[in-house]
Amino acid sequence: MLGARLAFILRRTLQAIPILLAIVVINFLLLKLAPGDAVDVLAGEAGSATPEYMAELRAKFGLDQPLPVQLFNYMAKVAVGDFGWSFRHEMPVAELVLQRLGPTLILMGATIVTAVGVGSLLGLLAATGLNTWRDTLISVLALVSYATPLFWVGLMLILVFSVNLGWFPTSGMETIAAFHTGWDRVWDILHHLVLPATTLSLFYLALYARLMRASMLEQSGMDYVTTARAKGLSDRRIVYRHVLRNALLPVVTMAGVQVSSLIGGSVIVETVFGWPGLGQLAFESLFARDLNLLLGIFLLSAVLVLVVNLAVDILYTVLDPRIELR
Repeated sequence: MLGARLAFILRRTLQAIPILLAIVVINFLLLKLAPGDAVDVLAGEAGSATPEYMAELRAKFGLDQPLPVQLFNYMAKVAVGDFGWSFRHEMPVAELVLQRLGPTLILMGATIVTAVGVGSLLGLLAATGLNTWRDTLISVLALVSYATPLFWVGLMLILVFSVNLGWFPTSGMETIAAFHTGWDRVWDILHHLVLPATTLSLFYLALYARLMRASMLEQSGMDYVTTARAKGLSDRRIVYRHVLRNALLPVVTMAGVQVSSLIGGSVIVETVFGWPGLGQLAFESLFARDLNLLLGIFLLSAVLVLVVNLAVDILYTVLDPRIELR
C-alpha cells in the first residue's frame, strides 16, 4: 500500500510539471497585456523622466526586448530557481515570497481547520435534526454568513472586538515592540490571528455546513443505510460509523478546490487586518506594477493548490478504502 502511494505521488508530481509550465506562460502573458510597467510607475513617482532615462530603465529591467524573448528568459530563470528581482523592495523575489509564505500558511491553515471542522459539525447537527429548530437556525445562519461580504465582516469585527471591547488587536501579526519569544510569541500570534481567521472562515464555514447537510441527507437514503437498519444497528452507530465517513467525501473535495479561492479571499482579509502575508504583498505589488513579484506569488499559489489537491486525493483513500490510487 505504501509503495502504491509513493508511486501515485511521483506520478502526480510529474503530471504537475506541464501544468506549472502552462501557468507560468499564461500568467506572464496576461500580466504583459495589462497597460503600464515598472518603468511607468518609477517615472510617475519621480514626477518627471526623460525618454532617454525611461529607455535606460527598460533596458536595465529587460523590458526593451520582444515579448517572446522576455518569456523565454523568465522561464529559463524559473527553471533554475531564479524568480527575478523585485524593484519595489530591492531584493530577490524568492526571498521576499518565502518571508511572506509563513503568515499566509498560518492564516489559511487556521481558516481551513475552522471552516471545515465547524462547518461539518453544523451540517451534521442540521441533518440529524432535520426540520427542527436546530436545522432552521443553522440554515439561516449559514445563509446570512454566506451572503455577507468579507470586508464588511472584518471591519465590523474590528469595530466591535478591537475598538469598543479592546479584546483583540486591530492589525498586524504580532506585537513587534514586545519582543516576545517562545510560547509568549505563539500566544501573541494566535491572539492576532483570531479576527482575520474568523473573518475568512465565516464564508467557507457556511458553504461546508450546507454541503455537509445535503451530503448527509443524500447518504441517509442510500441502500447500505437501509441494510444497516435491517441488521438492527442503532441510528447513532449508522450515522457516525457509516454515513458520516461517506458524507465527508464531497466536503474534502470542496476543501481542496477552495484553496485557490482562499488565497484570493486572503487578499481582502490581509489588507483589512494588515496581516503580512502573500495576499497583502500581491495587492501592493499589483499597484506598483512589480510583475516579477506578482509572477512569483502566482506560481507559489499554484504550487500550493497542486500540493493540497494531491493531499486530498490521498485523504480520499483513507476515508473510503474502496477508492484506488491511480
